[in-house]
Amino acid sequence: MIPSSFEYKKASTVQEAIGLLGDNDKILSGGHSLIPAMKLRLNMPDNLIDISKIEELKRIKENESTISIGAGATHRSIATNQAIQNSIPMISEAAGMIGDIQVRNRGTIGGSIAHADPSADWPAVLLAADAKIIIQGSSGSREVDVDHFFLGFYETALQDNEIITSVVIPKSAANANSCYEKFVQPASRFAVVGCAAAVEKQGGSVVYARVALTGVSDSPYRAKEVENALMGGDLSAEHLDTASAGATSNVSVMSDHFASEKYRAHLANVYVKKALRRL
Repeated sequence: MIPSSFEYKKASTVQEAIGLLGDNDKILSGGHSLIPAMKLRLNMPDNLIDISKIEELKRIKENESTISIGAGATHRSIATNQAIQNSIPMISEAAGMIGDIQVRNRGTIGGSIAHADPSADWPAVLLAADAKIIIQGSSGSREVDVDHFFLGFYETALQDNEIITSVVIPKSAANANSCYEKFVQPASRFAVVGCAAAVEKQGGSVVYARVALTGVSDSPYRAKEVENALMGGDLSAEHLDTASAGATSNVSVMSDHFASEKYRAHLANVYVKKALRRL
């Protein structure tokens, strides 16, 4: 299908992009979420503001306690970043599983999380990683805890006339011991079910855990019953059987042509267990 008519504008700085952004305008970077939606006329912006050439949005910066990933960083640049591989392996793993090589070379982390597809990989991984989303608008910059960023079906805390500038992730013991597992839709490579887990252990016992799922419900979520069940125990098969049983507690499980509600709930249990077993 053909998109509705629109004007195209290219921004050279974040401030210029914000200044150009009107009420019915959209930010364009990699375009892998936006362009298909425009072709289906699910999005019909008046203007596209192209931020793909703003270098500051592409940078990945490491310091002593965090890694900051620019919103314009591509999935491939994240997957191949050595600091991320060493400190937050689930981030590089998830980036390497997204789509195909063309999608990974062009798609960006900022575009993906702004779109908030309920089957996308990034939301679950960022929830498990305890990330902070840095957002900038005309009134300045603000930081949103990832637990408060994804609000519902394709809905986020991003306001009109704001753009995501970076994602900041702590270099914690749990994030260093993390992984991502997913059951893929074979054509799109989106997650039918995806599970990200980060666990800190001391003396063989779990002292901190964050477990998040995507593809299961209409919004990504932390499996808090799983997290609570893990605390103070080990990662033995028996304990994982008990903990993973809470994978879909208090969650409305989706049903579609890829998986029924019952099968998707079963997959959630299996993939929680699979991720935790690796840790």
